[in-house]
Amino acid sequence: MKREQAVQIIDHLRDAFKAMEKAERAIAGLAKEERLRFDDLLGEVVLDLEDKLLLPICEQYPDLLPPEEEVRPPLLCSELPWSEVKLPSSATEDQLDQIILSLLKSRWQKTAMFVTTAEKRFKELGWVISHEATAARLQVLSDLDRIESVGDLGYWANSEVRLKD
Repeated sequence: MKREQAVQIIDHLRDAFKAMEKAERAIAGLAKEERLRFDDLLGEVVLDLEDKLLLPICEQYPDLLPPEEEVRPPLLCSELPWSEVKLPSSATEDQLDQIILSLLKSRWQKTAMFVTTAEKRFKELGWVISHEATAARLQVLSDLDRIESVGDLGYWANSEVRLKD
């Protein structure tokens, strides 16, 4: 492949990634079951484009790698299950749920942003509750169908949460 061809392909891939981001936002408006299915499928497509097309081209032409500010930030994630979370003695699950529900909005919020906002509120209350613990509780609330979520809540940058409609 000639360099000019590689440049053209990468330009089209950038357009495709922008379109995928728009599709991701549109998927976020679907019902939960459809959101989960389509979000996973879209994620697979994006990874395939990156791993099977973009990466081999950039290996051949390393100077075509996107500038560092365009590279995706690392995924913030946690696999902490709620069963392993230890709450401060001054906090109960019900109190934690009340705070979480009071901070959620009817619009979608990235999980990464929400766990940061929640941590600030918990500190105001004198509670030491980690981002990981908050994400674990969000998973429980989603599993109990008390909140809506899209994506894998273990990957905070690739998931979103909101109040139920």
